[in-house]
Amino acid sequence: MFARTTPPFRADHVGSLIRPDALISARQAADEGKIAPGELTRVQHDAIRDVVRLQEEIGFRVATDGEYNRTFWQRDFLLKFRNVEQVAAKLTVRFHSAAGTRAHSPPSLQVIGKLARPAGIFVDDFEFLKSVAHATPKITIPSPTTIHFRGGRQAVDANAYPDIGQFYADLARVYREEIDDLAQAGCRYLQIDEVNLAYLCDPALRAQVRNIGEDPDTLPQTYARLLNDTIAARPAGMVVCMHLCRGNFAGAWVAEGGYDPIAELLFNEIAVDGYFLEYDSPRAGSFAPLRFLPKGKIAVLGLVSTKSAKLETKDDLMRRIDEASHYAPLEQLALSPQCGFSSGIGGQAMTVTDEIAKLKLVVNTACEVWGSA
Repeated sequence: MFARTTPPFRADHVGSLIRPDALISARQAADEGKIAPGELTRVQHDAIRDVVRLQEEIGFRVATDGEYNRTFWQRDFLLKFRNVEQVAAKLTVRFHSAAGTRAHSPPSLQVIGKLARPAGIFVDDFEFLKSVAHATPKITIPSPTTIHFRGGRQAVDANAYPDIGQFYADLARVYREEIDDLAQAGCRYLQIDEVNLAYLCDPALRAQVRNIGEDPDTLPQTYARLLNDTIAARPAGMVVCMHLCRGNFAGAWVAEGGYDPIAELLFNEIAVDGYFLEYDSPRAGSFAPLRFLPKGKIAVLGLVSTKSAKLETKDDLMRRIDEASHYAPLEQLALSPQCGFSSGIGGQAMTVTDEIAKLKLVVNTACEVWGSA
């Protein structure tokens, strides 16, 4: 009835998947110098072949590499840019989970000189994924806003960038270089993982942003311009989607608050094709912001939680999709888990069996609602 021939698909997923024990052990051994890098690559490739087959057997028309080549969803990418270094935290957040609340100060990134991209970062990873996937291969990259958000202006060397506008221009440029090489390698489905716009919907985190000298009222516009500049040169036929998340690690989250403060900007001023929207709990707010979704764009509803092993029911998912369709047409909606299943090594909240059950539920529900995954 509402089949899609291009991504995002009616049944989709955010990207990361639970790493098998053999892969975790091999990475640890490589870090300790106990096995050669080539052996780690062999183990990674075997694991990726297996997880691609799993996605295809479940019925997905999209396949990712599960982010199996990474230790963590963002740093493996961002630290490959020249003059980006990891430093002590400058922003403290509170992680919430069923077990309680704890303060956490994630590492910040420091720009110590002019940005450059010495070589392709995830290009080889994409080429391998493409070589083993029959489904549409999707690669995920962290948003460029991540380099700025945790430290603000103080995280950008003033000698290299006395004008912060030049920093943003260079940041977009190095991202464009990576996107261009991905396109040359055949990538036609790219996802940008953007947590910071969702963080800016939370009053507590907005206060933290003020504490590092930034203005939470104007930062969304700045980030929208950066994101648009980042993807401005993508080729025709490359679908770019954005995943919005409020923090996700081992079942814990950071931010609360609906999309209302950024909805008009998000849907109408950022030139992506679709949005993976976290909607698995009341802290994500209502579906009302979807009323700003323009024709031609897709909202992928993240209704299946990756923060709990408890399996949702198809009836509940269908009811919530129906609620969302009161604000955006059903043909502009799709279904996915709310986030990846493992943001980094050790960052999962369930077993592989639980993960598979949730992925199957996404596909089966999508087929019931739209007639196709």
